[in-house]
Amino acid sequence: MSGKPERRRDVAKAIFADEIGLQFGIYGEFRLWSAYQPIFAPQGRALRAVAVEGLIEPRRIAQPVAPSTFFDGIPASDRLFIETMCRILHLGNYRNIGVEGLTLFFNYNPMINDHLGRALAEIRLMTRHLGDFELEPSLLVCEITEQAADDHVLTSLVREMRRDGIRIAIDDFGTGHSTEARINLLAPDIVKIDGAWFGELCRHAAAERFFRPLVAMLHERGAKVLVEGIEHAQHLRVALEGGVDLLQGFYLARPALAGTIFKEEPLSIDALLGADNVVPLHQRR
Repeated sequence: MSGKPERRRDVAKAIFADEIGLQFGIYGEFRLWSAYQPIFAPQGRALRAVAVEGLIEPRRIAQPVAPSTFFDGIPASDRLFIETMCRILHLGNYRNIGVEGLTLFFNYNPMINDHLGRALAEIRLMTRHLGDFELEPSLLVCEITEQAADDHVLTSLVREMRRDGIRIAIDDFGTGHSTEARINLLAPDIVKIDGAWFGELCRHAAAERFFRPLVAMLHERGAKVLVEGIEHAQHLRVALEGGVDLLQGFYLARPALAGTIFKEEPLSIDALLGADNVVPLHQRR
């Protein structure tokens, strides 16, 4: 854990709004824009968008830059500043999605915000201003990213967010530190299955047979299961047969910038799986 918190920089001074009210951040030569990727829930033979994950689209001289390129180039001294900016942008642009009632997933990296007092202050500041963003705490899900972290810091932060009504998700389950031990520690409301891990699992002929018990185990622990990285019909089929609650991936919908038209129409599961490859779904609870 860090010893002394760094001097707080005013993120608000780096956030601006364009002529139609879309907020963006400025960091050096980059402009940072909010994009939202839909998250779907199975309902009968359809998938309906029920949530979004806030993501950042960095641009340099109006040209998009790969997020990994941008984030990998941020010096350690600026990472907390950028994470805070991204979170405020996603909250501030939520009203520009144009659809009411969608749950908003946002990321929290425990290795960036690792000083307990500073991290708690960030959370309290965020929740105090949710009314300004027309957001209720019950619409927020904080994703704890796959990182090593001090257990005391994590449990304290999770307790604080739950007290405010924010739900907790563990990201990238199946890799690194997102393990069953972390589930036991944090008792998340949602577990996000890592897309790369899931893609490898789907390469096996008996993928459903291996995946279904994992989903059942997570359900028994009181967590909903979200599979990310759905990139083709086989991924969707295995996820649905496994009984997951939520789905996310490019095969279903790509991230869209705030202010663009959000597609509310449900997706046909039969069409996504293909007319010759439709499988019965298990009865959902």
